[in-house]
Amino acid sequence: MNFIDQARVFVSAGDGGDGSLSFRRLKFLEFGGPNGGDGGKGGDVWFEAAPRLTTLMDLHFHPHIAAERGSHGKGSNKTGNSGKDVVVLLPVGTVIYQDGVLVADMHKAGQRWRAAEGGRGGRGNFSFKSRVNTAPRLAEKGGPGAKVTLDLELKLLADIGLVGFPNAGKSSFLARVTSARPKIADYPFTTLAPNLGVATHKHVSFVVADLPGLIEGACEGKGLGDEFLRHVERTRVLVHLVDPAGYMGSDPLSGVKIIDNELKSFNARLAVKPKILVVNKMDLPESAAVFKAFKKKYRDRVLAASVATGEGIQAILDRVITELAKHDGPVHFESTIPAEVLHKVEQGFTVENMGGGVFALRGRYVERVSAMLDASLPEAINRYQHTLKRIGVDKALKKAGIKDGDCVRCGAFEFEWSDAPLRRLRVMRGDKRTRIGIGKK
Repeated sequence: MNFIDQARVFVSAGDGGDGSLSFRRLKFLEFGGPNGGDGGKGGDVWFEAAPRLTTLMDLHFHPHIAAERGSHGKGSNKTGNSGKDVVVLLPVGTVIYQDGVLVADMHKAGQRWRAAEGGRGGRGNFSFKSRVNTAPRLAEKGGPGAKVTLDLELKLLADIGLVGFPNAGKSSFLARVTSARPKIADYPFTTLAPNLGVATHKHVSFVVADLPGLIEGACEGKGLGDEFLRHVERTRVLVHLVDPAGYMGSDPLSGVKIIDNELKSFNARLAVKPKILVVNKMDLPESAAVFKAFKKKYRDRVLAASVATGEGIQAILDRVITELAKHDGPVHFESTIPAEVLHKVEQGFTVENMGGGVFALRGRYVERVSAMLDASLPEAINRYQHTLKRIGVDKALKKAGIKDGDCVRCGAFEFEWSDAPLRRLRVMRGDKRTRIGIGKK
């Protein structure tokens, strides 16, 4: 199975069902009155963190997600059925971005987040019945469901992260202490994707992540680049394995500083993350002198081991469970959702002069009202006029320089502006454009 930790998905919630325009008609009932039911709500799209998933492969190959639309209302005050919600399972540790802004962090198993809300069902004419208007010939279309494009990024949740230069023995260490069987070979960049395994030592279980090898300049895109460095952010303790022979002729001691700088350049918090330094391949003749130099500089912070023979593995695991006990709290999540995302208050509407007699009317409320307007019903047009006038759209359009006959676009709906009194209402069927006057009465 391929390891895919990034995906872009296109999410569409269900549209609401249309409201019904209906009247009760019985043979011996003189005044039946309106009985058109409301449309059903569109289905929502939810994301849920599932612990059994470890990759975003399914969403990478099937990025389009759509929920069911609501059913239309019917006569006899029958409300349409709501559309079924869609629940999309994500691996635990997935972060979700919209337009480059973090909107959700799925770091707990079972955690749910609504990615797109279904449209509201349109109201039938029974909902518009009042003491003043006892027989309304008015119904709404279903509200449009939300449509968003989201970028998903998986950051593996692990207790231990193995880092170091290529061929330092990280995959061999994972295979030694867990049941995982990563690819092991004598050439660089054998590991092309993170591998996970569960280790148990002295009745303590912990998850170990083998991360692809780093080289100098990885944070700038060299080697495998920073493609997998994001997974280090979620680990509680780092185990840095060192090859005594160095990498590509570099000195082992300077190599430790290179790896530390790459981690720090990617995220400054990685510099203070607990780290265990291990000189591997102690079965080689030249390893003893290298370990002596490391011991002189790092003292008790460095351990010696030979993954091939098993020498020193128990001491490393002892140090691992000691460090995990010191840092037993939850994993620190570096990416926090900005407050403006949690407490965002949108402006009511905006008007923009596009030139050529075309004006753009934008805003969540006005776009929803325009989308739910049934322009074939004169009474609905009249209500739409009053709605725009009540919230001050006419004043904003006049301030922007609109003239009689100009076009106003609001979402997918457009109408021709008129400063005529409200009572002089007419629908232009030739070009299917509604002529709306929201001037003085």
